[in-house]
Amino acid sequence: MKGCRRAPMRTCLGCGMVDEQPVLIRIVRGSTGGLAVDADRRAGGRGGYLHRAPECWARFTQRKGPVRSLRAAVDRPARAALVAQLRSGADE
Repeated sequence: MKGCRRAPMRTCLGCGMVDEQPVLIRIVRGSTGGLAVDADRRAGGRGGYLHRAPECWARFTQRKGPVRSLRAAVDRPARAALVAQLRSGADE
């Protein structure tokens, strides 16, 4: 069927569930190693996705080890700073 496109599917870094890209928040790894919200989905570099649910944010903060989609180990303080940014509504 021509003209009927499906949205790309992405995996949430918090819960691990696969969902459509438009319903997820994109995060990127900055040059300093910190994380930032990419509201426009246009920032270059490695990115990952989170649901808009605080439960996913909490799970992302509690996880250990490297973040595969970012191809880097992100420490818990950097993850907590990102979640604080999300809670303050900076992603809108």
